[in-house]
Amino acid sequence: MIVRALLLRGAALALLWWVLSEGRADSWLVGGVSLGLALAASLALSPPGRAGLSLRGVAAFAGFFLVQSARGGLQVALMALRPRLRLEPELLTLPTTLPPGPLRILLVNTLNLLPGTVVARIDGDLLHLHVLDARLPIADEVRRVEGRIAALLEPAS
Repeated sequence: MIVRALLLRGAALALLWWVLSEGRADSWLVGGVSLGLALAASLALSPPGRAGLSLRGVAAFAGFFLVQSARGGLQVALMALRPRLRLEPELLTLPTTLPPGPLRILLVNTLNLLPGTVVARIDGDLLHLHVLDARLPIADEVRRVEGRIAALLEPAS
């Protein structure tokens, strides 16, 4: 399990370095050291567990995220073109079922990218969201995003 984590995370970090350094071969001395430190930090902060990422879940989430990003951009553009903005801002408190850690952080960051939604605070399992229009089905959107993020994990075998 540790070998798989080392290979997958190492490959992902190497790919990231290659992209950031624009493929320059002379950057790998610094890149190799950085990659090793990042890999060590990754393993220390998030040790390999019994469940890992599901490639199907990652692909489904990527597609979902792209569609929602395009939908959100269109929604913001339409709101900007309206002569009068009819908004009903509100602070909503919603529980989350995702465990603390990387999945919850991904949930918060994803919700912050939805148009008119910002996670203002997290108290334990409660998310405090500032929304621009409380008439929109925000709770349903949060549950849908939460379900997609939960599906990123493959079941333990």
